[in-house]
Amino acid sequence: MSEYPGAPLDSPAPRPELVVLVGLQASGKSTFCAQAFSGTHVLVSKDLFPRARPRQRQQMRLITQALAEGRSVVVDNTNPGPDEWRPLIAAGRAYGARVVAYWFPPDLPGTLRRNALREGRRRVPDVGVYATFRNLRRPSEADGFDAVREVRFDGLGGFTVRPVADVRH
Repeated sequence: MSEYPGAPLDSPAPRPELVVLVGLQASGKSTFCAQAFSGTHVLVSKDLFPRARPRQRQQMRLITQALAEGRSVVVDNTNPGPDEWRPLIAAGRAYGARVVAYWFPPDLPGTLRRNALREGRRRVPDVGVYATFRNLRRPSEADGFDAVREVRFDGLGGFTVRPVADVRH
């Protein structure tokens, strides 16, 4: 039986989605993730297995397992640039998933303020935030994403999301 009312009974299952969050630490990614994808996407984050080595292998195993089962996935890490995106995009393509980047434009002063309020392992040393900032690049469809969306705080405890027009050079 189809998940969608009025869809033909023999219609294919919906295409899974691989969501890649891209932004600095303490930029709102995890809060947005919980608000937007809880209950619809499998959460994969290296923060969930801090002691696992290598964490990249564990992350990719969980992503491919979920996609192989036809489940949508959200990757909640900083994912600052193409070196991090390429294996994610490749995994999404291998399993026929739609791959979407959610870009959190950098607000370094705001990030440093929010990060300073974190406690324990959640607080990232400032040097780590600066290192991510130096490597952070806005994703585009030219990188292999099916779509890119920009996410900003709305000032009311939520977020605004808008499509990002792809600029190809």
